[in-house]
Amino acid sequence: MSPHFLAGLNEPQLEAVTLPSQSALILAGAGSGKTRVLTTRIAWLIQTGQVSPHGLLAVTFTNKAAKEMLTRISSMLPINTRGMWVGTFHGLCNRMLRMHHAEAGLPSLFQILDTQDQLAVVKRIMKSMNLDDELYPPRKGLWFIAGNKEEGRRPKDVEAYDEFSEQMVKVYAEYDQQCRREGAVDFAELLLRSFELLSNNDLLREHYRNRFKHILVDEFQDTNKLQYRWLQLLAGQQNAVFAVGDDDQSIYAFRGANTANMQHLQRDFHIERVIKLEQNYRSHAHILDAANALINHNRKRLGKNLWTSEGKGEPLRVYEAATDLEEASYVVQEVKSLRSDGLSLGEIAVLYRSNAQSRVLEHALFNASLPYKVYGGLRFFERQEIKHALAYLRLVANADDDGAFMRIVNFPTRGIGARSLDQVQEISRSRGITLWAAACANTLSGKASASIAGFVRLIENIRIATAGLPLPEVIDHVIEGSGLKQHYKTEKEGADRLENLAELVTAAASFIAERELQPLDEGVAEPDDLSAFLAHAALESGEHQAIAGADALQLMTVHSAKGLEFHTVFISGMEEGLFPHENSAKEDEGLEEERRLMYVALTRARRRLYMTYAQSRMLHGQTRFNVASRFFQEIPAQLMRKTKAAPRPLLQPSYFANRGYSGNVPVQPKVDMGNIDSGSPWKIGQSVVHAKFGSGVIVTAEGRGADARVQVNFRNGGLKWLMLEYANLAPA
Repeated sequence: MSPHFLAGLNEPQLEAVTLPSQSALILAGAGSGKTRVLTTRIAWLIQTGQVSPHGLLAVTFTNKAAKEMLTRISSMLPINTRGMWVGTFHGLCNRMLRMHHAEAGLPSLFQILDTQDQLAVVKRIMKSMNLDDELYPPRKGLWFIAGNKEEGRRPKDVEAYDEFSEQMVKVYAEYDQQCRREGAVDFAELLLRSFELLSNNDLLREHYRNRFKHILVDEFQDTNKLQYRWLQLLAGQQNAVFAVGDDDQSIYAFRGANTANMQHLQRDFHIERVIKLEQNYRSHAHILDAANALINHNRKRLGKNLWTSEGKGEPLRVYEAATDLEEASYVVQEVKSLRSDGLSLGEIAVLYRSNAQSRVLEHALFNASLPYKVYGGLRFFERQEIKHALAYLRLVANADDDGAFMRIVNFPTRGIGARSLDQVQEISRSRGITLWAAACANTLSGKASASIAGFVRLIENIRIATAGLPLPEVIDHVIEGSGLKQHYKTEKEGADRLENLAELVTAAASFIAERELQPLDEGVAEPDDLSAFLAHAALESGEHQAIAGADALQLMTVHSAKGLEFHTVFISGMEEGLFPHENSAKEDEGLEEERRLMYVALTRARRRLYMTYAQSRMLHGQTRFNVASRFFQEIPAQLMRKTKAAPRPLLQPSYFANRGYSGNVPVQPKVDMGNIDSGSPWKIGQSVVHAKFGSGVIVTAEGRGADARVQVNFRNGGLKWLMLEYANLAPA
């Protein structure tokens, strides 16, 4: 009699679960029940007596997934799962090293360093080596160490190729010695030390090979090189590795994920046939057909085709907006409509490629009083880098702001320690003055006095340099002059923070454009732009925050959405340079990962899917005209229903001109060509087609008559100037 937990499995799922004791690769498409297959496989192996609960090892990528796996197993079998080896790579390696600390050369109570602990060690080492932290940023030293550990390299194995890498190897070597002296390990060390332990200790390696006859791995497409080598070492030639993954959902190359491990597994463990789970239990057919068509443009894939018995469903809705503000407005109106039809906000997600995109969406939701949550991150005005920049602005606007002073006095670090700050605070308390006044009094001595004086000069210089400048230029100057921009350039994942800081400039420009249209209260003095903007930021940072458990719209990046599903999904910002991102679309590998990211976005939706884009978008404080994402061309037209915005009145730039702001302003594309002949058929923002360069958008125009020319942003050719007389352009 078959175990009860096999009931309801489809044919490929049942085949995967009941495979003989052999290595296997299960190619599990989105929504195909991979977690069920993995946990049911474990239950089946135990139920049929092929292995005891303590004779198998299962690896996941998050603690949450590990807990869910154990919960599912205990619901299928009456066993105690507490002692089972189910967990993340780091968690399992930590467990192994705790049990064999002596053999691994570690104290019994070894400490695990977090990122901040590691950074502190690297900074001390670099200081002792007299390295200039501008030439050799400590964070880059941290990445250098982690990157080499994840490749399985100790300092002696690292080949230096220039002066920078020579110094980094020395830092790595000293860091390695320091950690050994202190009996401490970092996260990358857990895996590397565990790998070395198994490599160098034959008895221990054989012990674990004899114990773990079955090794099961979830999200196999996300494994890196060292993780794969660790699994190889643990399995040997006799044990079975049951790997479940989806190469089409591999979106973490920037973290070291190596999709080639799936091919390596087939070769190294002699897997002749890959079992494909292609029946999707999540989405309607139109959504899956779009995802299949899109991902089929990737050349380096194992290949599968998702299908469903749930019916075709609705076409994908594509909306072309004139501006990013209009795009956000459309999303809000559609969300309101869905809500009025009875759909809960928690069943709706708005996805975007870059964190900085959330700001315009948040502003529209705030104005519409729609509750929302930013999943896996913070609201725009609550993000660390934004709060730092706002604190500089607050102190520039009001020197008596003690909260702003405390936040930025030593950020980025400028050698002002806790003791020096205590002294400044004591002066403030004893004299009944603000911290700024106490810092200006500066009765400290030595290095502390010089550091405090340097901070005071910095703020005063910013205040002088920005006097009379338009608000966007003030913010741009503060981001640069404060050192925030340079600081985040040295962070491994600082690109996101830099994009957010650039978006703060855009937020200021948009705020002024909206402010021009708002009526003034009679008899009430109008605050200056900076004060008004700071008040606006404060209001949007905390008000209308959805409380825990409340029904709220979900906002998130596509990366954060992996593993989640929703009734309705909006994918916003579908433009070339944004999605696919301009930093990734220039190389085949990068473009294929962007396409996998889009595949993930599409397959989050169960019933309804929207894709939106804007002809013009304010990015980094400048308006740019956009070409629709190439991904639209990779989805069959019959699967989509396209609509576009009706023409709307233009915003006037007079407010900016009156304040001396000469940069780009958030206005809609003009419908006249200025100094081009008024009778010309070509308009800025117009979509066009060229016989050689393909489709594009006119972004600039100049000259008249025979000298008239236009600049076109081509989807595949970038920006090009064309003389109208010889352009061979045609309307799209």
